[in-house]
Amino acid sequence: MKRVLVFCGSSPGRLPEYVAAATELGQVLASRELEVVYGGASVGLMGALADSALAAGGKVIGVIPNRLVEHEIAHAHLTKLHVTETMHERKALMAELSDGVIAMPGGSGTLDELFELFTWKQLGLHRKPLGLLDVSDYWRSLLTFLQHAVNERFLRAEYLDDLQVERSPAALVDRLATHEHRSYDKWTDRPAADQTVPNTRSPASPKPGRM
Repeated sequence: MKRVLVFCGSSPGRLPEYVAAATELGQVLASRELEVVYGGASVGLMGALADSALAAGGKVIGVIPNRLVEHEIAHAHLTKLHVTETMHERKALMAELSDGVIAMPGGSGTLDELFELFTWKQLGLHRKPLGLLDVSDYWRSLLTFLQHAVNERFLRAEYLDDLQVERSPAALVDRLATHEHRSYDKWTDRPAADQTVPNTRSPASPKPGRM
C-alpha cells in the first residue's frame, strides 16, 4: 500500500473531535510514508487532513472537478492537484490513484464516494481495502443499517465484515495495510466462492461508462 484515498467532509462538522481526527490521520499517513489522495479542498476536514500531512512532510494529491475549484476552495499547496471536468472523472481518478480507502465523517458526497467503491468491490472491480474511521460513533447508524441489509438478505455478511472499522487512525491504517482480499459471489442466494488474495497494488479502477 503506497497511497491512501481519504473521503471526508468539506465542512469541519459540529464536534472538534472530527478536525482532530483528520489532523491525526494526516500525520499518521505522512509518518508511514503513505501518500494521501483526497478531494483537493482547503476547507473543512479535507483541509485539516491535507495541511497536517503536508506539515509532517507527507505527499498529498488532490482531485477536484473544475466547477468546485472555487466553491470548495482548491488547496494551493498540494504535491499535485488534478482538475477534472466532472464528478464521475474525479471519483474514477481518485480510485485509480489509490491502494486503500478510508472514509471519515462527511455528508452525502462522502457517502456517494464510499458506496461506489464498496459496490465496485462486491462486483470484483477492485481489491482495495476499505475502512471507516468511526470518530465519536459517527458511523454507528450506518453500520446498523448495513447490518439490517444483511439481515434482510440484500448484502452478504462477508462484505460487511470486510469493511474495516476503527476509532483510531493508526489502528485503521494498520488494518488496511495487513488486509487480505476475500472474494465472494455478490448475490446472497448463490453459493459463495471464497478465495483469499494477497493485498497487492490493484489494477486501475474502471473509468466512467465501463460498468
